[in-house]
Amino acid sequence: MSRIGESYLVGLIGDGITASLTPPMHEEEASHHGLRYLYRPIDLAPLGAGAEDVPELMRAGFRLGFSAFNITHPAKQSIIPHLDRVAPDAAGLGAVNTVLLRDGATEGHNTDLTGFASALREGLPGADLDDVVQLGVGGAGSATAHALLAAGAARLRLHDPDLARARTRAAELGALFPAARVEPLGATGLPAALREATGLVNASPIGMHAHPGTPVDPDLLHAGTWVADVVYLPQETELIRRARALGCAVLPGGHMAVGQAVDAFELITGIRPDAARMRRHFERLVAEQQGAPAGA
Repeated sequence: MSRIGESYLVGLIGDGITASLTPPMHEEEASHHGLRYLYRPIDLAPLGAGAEDVPELMRAGFRLGFSAFNITHPAKQSIIPHLDRVAPDAAGLGAVNTVLLRDGATEGHNTDLTGFASALREGLPGADLDDVVQLGVGGAGSATAHALLAAGAARLRLHDPDLARARTRAAELGALFPAARVEPLGATGLPAALREATGLVNASPIGMHAHPGTPVDPDLLHAGTWVADVVYLPQETELIRRARALGCAVLPGGHMAVGQAVDAFELITGIRPDAARMRRHFERLVAEQQGAPAGA
């Protein structure tokens, strides 16, 4: 359990994350609890580094006194073999987004799973989960797929540029959720699947500032499909914007971003943060970034 006045040095390691809103969310919430808390992004791109460099960056950070790291694209899966311990839920997902140093050992957790589950529950209550298509089965995609199935998805079709990876993930999730139909989805079958789908989740990095565009042709969407995105910078991705214009119910990535930050903060400090307050702060940060007043 955290002690009031204890100091924390936390890092975010990933590609294209300098503008991430996670650091100010953590720091602001920590101030409400009387904590000295410094959170810094460590962007791989300016360092000329890749996923293969993340383990050494993490180890060096811990040697220099960092308390914890959040890990994001492209290293949520590749970091696992380099950890001393992995929580059961993260091991089952095959992805880690939070690493703590406990008793001299590195310990991996996944708050994307709980973050997306709460986002789905609060941001799209009553969403039709009869036939969901998901794009991307990497680190974030493993978490969103698991959350969808745990929420009762009857059919989940997984599309990824690496079809073999989609097949592997579909088989793993199918074994965990035998009552559901979990299927890999190739590129040729994607247009027809989108026309039939009750829901679409973008769990790929397409739509980020560093990876602009849409992961699929938005003309394939229809008003009866809800659309969720894990990308939150920008908050209004082109996919979300086009889906909203079509009359689709939408779940921007900010909901998951706040949810995972809430759970990561508790893991790091031992204090359960005020989720509503963090959400309000996130909305203010987005509004400031867009040059508009909150709520505008």
